[in-house]
Amino acid sequence: MCNLYSITKGQAAIRQFTRAMTDRTGNLPSLPGVFQNMEAPVVRNGEDGDRELTMMRWGMPSPKFVTKDRKTDPGVTNIRNTKSPHWRRWLSPEHRCVVPFTSFSEYESIDGKKVPVWFALSEERPLAVFAGIWTNWTSVRKVKEGEVNADLYGFLTCDANAEVGAVHSKAMPVILTETDEIDAWMRADWNEASPLQRPLPNGTLHVVAKGERSDREMTA
Repeated sequence: MCNLYSITKGQAAIRQFTRAMTDRTGNLPSLPGVFQNMEAPVVRNGEDGDRELTMMRWGMPSPKFVTKDRKTDPGVTNIRNTKSPHWRRWLSPEHRCVVPFTSFSEYESIDGKKVPVWFALSEERPLAVFAGIWTNWTSVRKVKEGEVNADLYGFLTCDANAEVGAVHSKAMPVILTETDEIDAWMRADWNEASPLQRPLPNGTLHVVAKGERSDREMTA
């Protein structure tokens, strides 16, 4: 499961790539390490029909059986079973989003330790997006915060391709690299959008870093 990724490209590049017309992120910093429950940039469909770039917290509401007898819900970062009633309510275009990234990490077990392995489309770490969903939710995410209302996001996963599977065999994030894929994810009905929940072709991804909990390369 991908519980760590990086977005080090600026908001102008994100807006251009995702065709976001409105930017609500303010002064967006480089984020070489995005972890669960952190705020990060997300592109969603705005109320006027145009796409908007905004900040959300990573982790969709957990199913009730997960939160039973627990005081907090830090959320679900990765979503696989889109047939589940819990997730089906957020699969329509008004709840779909794309999550910009430049690299993402999976953990490899080496001598009993979990070592981050960073993947990107190339050494230059070009922009791509995860296919995600979002909702507004009220919950207790951290005890010290108490109850908060926040926009939350997560992204879909699928079978791992060869590169990711060599490190983490169970799954990889659903990645969109072309503008027509983004358009289909953001606007199409589920019958047309659902085939996008598939792995990238073998040979598409490259290991660009290893051992660090953030990917600070190519931060321009």
